[in-house]
Amino acid sequence: MKRIFLYLLILLPLHGCVDEEQFDDTPQGNFEALWKIIDEHYCFFDYKQHEYGLDWQQVYQKYKVRVDDNMSTTQLFEVLGKMLGELRDGHVNLSAAHDYSRYWQWSENYPANFSDSLERRYLGTDYRIAAGLKYRILDDNIGYVRYDSFQSSVGEGNLEEMLSYLLLCRGLIIDIRDNGGGNLNTVDVLTSRFCQEKTLVGYIRHKTGKGHNDFSEMEAKYIEPSSNLRWYKPVCVLTNRGVFSAANEFTSYMKAMPQVKIVGDHTGGGAGMPFSSSLPCGWTVRFSAVPMYDHHSQSIEFGIEPDYQVQLSEADVLQGRDTIIEFARKLLAR
Repeated sequence: MKRIFLYLLILLPLHGCVDEEQFDDTPQGNFEALWKIIDEHYCFFDYKQHEYGLDWQQVYQKYKVRVDDNMSTTQLFEVLGKMLGELRDGHVNLSAAHDYSRYWQWSENYPANFSDSLERRYLGTDYRIAAGLKYRILDDNIGYVRYDSFQSSVGEGNLEEMLSYLLLCRGLIIDIRDNGGGNLNTVDVLTSRFCQEKTLVGYIRHKTGKGHNDFSEMEAKYIEPSSNLRWYKPVCVLTNRGVFSAANEFTSYMKAMPQVKIVGDHTGGGAGMPFSSSLPCGWTVRFSAVPMYDHHSQSIEFGIEPDYQVQLSEADVLQGRDTIIEFARKLLAR
């Protein structure tokens, strides 16, 4: 028999493990262990019950009858992966040596609203690169910044050089479409360059017990203005359904800044800080355990509505134009 260990996956240091109930390393034991881990530590049960009627106890009954101690590991993995899919959460994954379960419908069921070929056309060949940032000045004196992953860290020096170069532009486009997230520390560093004064950007809560409603009070999250060069002129942040996790959080933070408008499609969501735990068989499950909210105390787990809903037009694509970029350019030119 093995123990289940719960530990924080990102951002916070490990401070040891939390012992949990013991389960046998059998299909039934692994099923019970997984269901219990989620039942006691997942953070969006009430929200998802309200949004689409999720009943985790009903999910238990639905999948328990599918588990047999004679089933293969492949069959067990498939059943457990489908059970986790009931949470409709891109931060929930089951990882084994042979496979990795995932829920991607937060983006797959919607228009892409992004084109790699159009990105290359707007960037051209003479764009600048500062760590994970690609940037240039468009011919109408609008700055264009492409940032495709918060996994690519950006330092203060990178931001100082980029903003100095774009300083005389009349407006700025930050294109984070298809940015699946990454490091929340980079979100803070980048957002602080667009902050004029200490600004409330959201809230966070922590689990305080094993009950579905056992949470701390909401803790406010603020962004302080950077002590370095800051941008106070108009900004458009471009989004689509591929904007998830840390990129979703960046969208939420930037929406709290008065000079910023969000343009494009609804983001993909992912507002739970993920934790990880292991099953008796050694498989690892990742799940949302710490809920984050916008500055209005509203959940952004299922994404953020843009200020201007704009879809990529097929006619524009055929002419080599990005509808969303062009809309932002007109908005910034006013």
